[in-house]
Amino acid sequence: MTIRSIVRYPDPRLALTAQPVAMFDDALRELAADLLETMHAAPGIGITAPHIGVSLRVVVLELDTREGPRTYVNPEIIYASDEMILHKEGSVSMPGVNDEVERHARVRIRYQDLDGNMQTEESDGLRAVCHRHEIDQLDGLFWIRRLSRLKRERLIKRYEKISRG
Repeated sequence: MTIRSIVRYPDPRLALTAQPVAMFDDALRELAADLLETMHAAPGIGITAPHIGVSLRVVVLELDTREGPRTYVNPEIIYASDEMILHKEGSVSMPGVNDEVERHARVRIRYQDLDGNMQTEESDGLRAVCHRHEIDQLDGLFWIRRLSRLKRERLIKRYEKISRG
């Protein structure tokens, strides 16, 4: 396992659509392990392969240390509730800033595990928010695009100020 460099906002790679994973091999398992190690070091609760400059549809989440990490390959939302919730979000690619984003309260995703087996998962609350947030990132939609223009501009200014030190 290796801690990889994290791509920082406004790197244009964060706006690219990640490619589907086709090979379920040791290289994919190594990528998932590196993502987990990098996420822990960041620190964060979710990370995608594009966050480390790898354009593949891989997500690692660890919301509860008792449950441990989960890896989602080629995830997609197949159901989203009408009910919405507000949740404070941030990104390992934009450390030090966060803001409230409106997301679906419940989602169902379809994904593949590290062996290529199809799975589905229903989630609500924080896990549903994280699924949508990370799948957005795989689609090249960085989380701040979900904010109003005014909130986004303020957040970017705050981030730039923090980044300059």
